[in-house]
Amino acid sequence: MTTPTPDRNPRRVVPRVRIPNAAARSVALAPGRAARRVARVPVTAVRRPAHALRDMVRYWRAERVTLRQGFTALTISSAGDLLAGLALGAMTGQLQRIPGLLLLIPAAIGMRGNIFGAVGSRLGTSIHAGLFRVTREKSGVLYQNAYASMMLSIVTSMYLAVGARIMTAALGLPSSSVWDFVVISVLGGVFSSVVVLALTIVLARFSYARNWDMDSVSGPVVTFIGDTITLPALFLASLLAQRHYVTLVMAWVIAVFALVCLVMAFLTKLPVARRIIRESLFVLALTGAVNLLAGAVLEHRIHRLLALPALLVLLPSFLEDAGALGAIVSSRLASKLHLGAIRPRLIPERLAILDITLAAPFALSVFTLVGVSAHVVSRGLGIATPGLLKMVEVSLIAGYLATLGAAIIAYAGAVATFRFGLDPDNHAIPIVTSSLDLLGVVTLVGTVVLLGVK
Repeated sequence: MTTPTPDRNPRRVVPRVRIPNAAARSVALAPGRAARRVARVPVTAVRRPAHALRDMVRYWRAERVTLRQGFTALTISSAGDLLAGLALGAMTGQLQRIPGLLLLIPAAIGMRGNIFGAVGSRLGTSIHAGLFRVTREKSGVLYQNAYASMMLSIVTSMYLAVGARIMTAALGLPSSSVWDFVVISVLGGVFSSVVVLALTIVLARFSYARNWDMDSVSGPVVTFIGDTITLPALFLASLLAQRHYVTLVMAWVIAVFALVCLVMAFLTKLPVARRIIRESLFVLALTGAVNLLAGAVLEHRIHRLLALPALLVLLPSFLEDAGALGAIVSSRLASKLHLGAIRPRLIPERLAILDITLAAPFALSVFTLVGVSAHVVSRGLGIATPGLLKMVEVSLIAGYLATLGAAIIAYAGAVATFRFGLDPDNHAIPIVTSSLDLLGVVTLVGTVVLLGVK
C-alpha cells in the first residue's frame, strides 16, 4: 500500500472568497491597494452613466432586426390609426346626436387591443417555446385562443355597454339609454373582433413561417387593425341606435346571446381556452372600467375637442401607439420570464432594463410621425388645426410622458402576474393597454391645457 506523498509546494492556491461590500473589500486589501481603490470610487461613479449608455447602444445594435421590424409595424399602425382618427373626426354629428358615445369609444377600442394584443402575445410566446402549430384541431393553441378571444369579445362588449350607462349616470354626464349602448357596443365589437381575429391569425402564421419577432410586431399591427375596424363598426352600429322598438328588441336578443356565451365560456372543456377565459375575465372587467374612465375624461372635454377636430384625428393614433409601445415591452418581458432569461424581481435586472429602453427610439419616431401626419391630413381635409409645430409639440411631450408610464406599468404588470403564478400574456397586456388609454388621455388633455392649445 502506498502512502500519499505530502504536497511540498509552498505556494498554496487560496480559494477566492466573495466579499459582499466595498468596506469589507478595502479591509481585505493591502493598505496601498485599499487607498487606490477608494480613490477610484468617484471616477467609477462618474463613468457608470457612460458605461450604461454604451451598453444600451450595443444592445440596440444587437436588436437592430427587432427595431427595424418594430419601426415598420409602428409606422403601419400610425398610418392606419390616422384612418381611425379621420373616422372619429367625421363622427362629430353622431357624437352630438348620441350623448355618451364618446365615453364608450375608447373603451370599445381599448378592449379590442386588450383581448387581441394578449392573443398576439400568447401566440408569440408559443412560437418562441416551439409549441405553435398551424392547425385547426381543437386541441391546438391556435383554435383555443380563437375560441377564447371571441367569447371574451362578446361578454366584455355587453359589460362595457352596461358600464357606460352606469358611469354616465354616476358622473352626471348626458347619456343615451342602456339599450342604445348595448346595440352599439356588442354589434360593433363582434363585427370588429371577427376581422381582427382573422388578421391576427394571418400575422401569427406569417411570423411563424418567416421567422419574424411576433412580440415586436403583434402589438402595433393588432392595434392598427383594431382601430381601423372598430371605429367604422361602431359608427355603423350607432345608426341602429335610437330607433325605438327596433333598438329595444335587438338589445334584448343581444343580451340573451351574451349571457349564453358567458355560460358556454365557463363550461368549455378546452383546457387552454378555459384558463384564458377564467384568468382574463376579471382583469378585462377591471381594465374596461379604466377605459371607461378615459372616455369620461374625453366626454368632459368634448367641447374643446369638437372645437379643434384635428385633436380628434390625433387621438386614436396617439392612444394606440402609446398602448402599442407598452404592448411591445410587455410581450418581450413576458417571453423572457417564460423562458427564464430574466427573473421576476422588484428592481429590474440589466437585461430587463435594456429591453425597456427599446421604447425610447420607438417613441421619438412614432410620436413625431403622429403629430406631423395628423396636422397634414387635417389641413388637407380642411379640418381646424392649431399648427404643425404645436401638434408635434403636444404629441411628443404627451407621448414621452405616456411611454415612461408604459415602461413602469409593463414591467410591474409582467412581474406581479408571474410571481402570483398567473400568465403574464393573459394579464400584462390588458393592464398595460388599458392603463395607457387612461394615462394617454390624461397626458394628452393635460398637455393641451398646459400649452394653451386653441
